[in-house]
Amino acid sequence: MRTTDRILELDCSPTSLTFGQRVAHGFATLSSVLRVFRNRMEINRLHELDDNQLKDIGLSRTDLTSAFLASTFFEDPSEHLTRSASVRGRKSLFRSRKD
Repeated sequence: MRTTDRILELDCSPTSLTFGQRVAHGFATLSSVLRVFRNRMEINRLHELDDNQLKDIGLSRTDLTSAFLASTFFEDPSEHLTRSASVRGRKSLFRSRKD
């Protein structure tokens, strides 16, 4: 059996981003910041709902307050609210199955 050695030369030098990649990265960052800002505005509008309406969507006033306190200005508090609503939904489903 005969083997041959092959050498693969890899060009591992750091590559610089092209202009198009830099622009795309800038738009992605701007889009992310705008999404966080929009979500914060929508969560502020949730404060206008009464407690029964919040309960219908699986949230409470405490969830709204803790979402703002748990996230910094540039973090999205809607992720916290999504987790809170899903946990509360699972708990209510478990309670209804027990009955």
